[in-house]
Amino acid sequence: MNQGTGAQGSQPFSATKGNAATGTSMANGQDAQWVGMKCLNRGANSLGSCQDVCRNLGVTRASGATEYSNPNALVEADWLEVHLDDPALRVVEVDVSPKSYAEGHLPGAVFWDIYKTLKDATYRLVDQETLAKIFSASGIGPDTKVVFYGYGPALGYWLLKHYRHADAAILNMSKQRWREEGRPWTSEVAQPAPVRYDLPSPDDALRASQPAVEAAIGAAGCALLDVRAGVEFRGERFWPSGATEGAGRAGHVPGAINVPPDGLLRADGSFAPVDALRRVFPAKIDDVRELVTYCTIGNRASLAWFVLTELLGRPNVRVYDGSWAEWGLLPGTPLER
Repeated sequence: MNQGTGAQGSQPFSATKGNAATGTSMANGQDAQWVGMKCLNRGANSLGSCQDVCRNLGVTRASGATEYSNPNALVEADWLEVHLDDPALRVVEVDVSPKSYAEGHLPGAVFWDIYKTLKDATYRLVDQETLAKIFSASGIGPDTKVVFYGYGPALGYWLLKHYRHADAAILNMSKQRWREEGRPWTSEVAQPAPVRYDLPSPDDALRASQPAVEAAIGAAGCALLDVRAGVEFRGERFWPSGATEGAGRAGHVPGAINVPPDGLLRADGSFAPVDALRRVFPAKIDDVRELVTYCTIGNRASLAWFVLTELLGRPNVRVYDGSWAEWGLLPGTPLER
């Protein structure tokens, strides 16, 4: 973007132009071009400063975003639409199957398969060397702004934060709603130029291993949050779909609190306002110092982590990314039903 003059603000970002009272977003087309022209005219020389500029240009905030602890962890669809071609941006779709990506996706987006790309045969994260290759092949370098969307955007976001990547965000809209609104769409497979990314050491304060979770059972000051559906928590099924192939022992970690993630997202895939997010989680977790979230493969656990950490500002939250797919397939791990 061209450099110029213009004030930059510090209010929470949301690139939606519309009715401030209702929180309605602008239509695409000319209004989307309006946002782009505002960015160009007011002088943003990076995506980060572009977000700062947009805060003070009559661009309204998404409903509830004024209270999010880290509003820059989200980007609105209107902003993303006018920045899809920015070379400093990489968009990543995260899902458990390539079918959805093959049927259509955001232009320029690369695809990460949770099972085949991010996890090994034991459902643990692939090692650091493999992840560095994934980032490189995706065109992601240390200074790249990465926006995640799809079935598992929070898992992608958490993964980058686990490896201390500075600039990552989640699209505050579902893929389905993006397409329904007639936004840019393609079936062309993106082929970004590879870049070198020497990953720093991971931030282990964000991740819990299986032995750490087992050691936390009954520990004072730590709560285990099982963010699966009730039927999974009660041991009525192993996989969320109810499939039996490759299933292990069903149940939950002893002492875990069942917190289904219903209510975190609205019908359009955007995050609920702060007051609604707080109501999802039981008040008793306010009395413990540390939280560990888990689900089946780490996706819903990462979603709960994202809401607690980035939107509600809760410290000391870790993700057990191996989750029940690892725990339930290991012999001898304790469980309850």
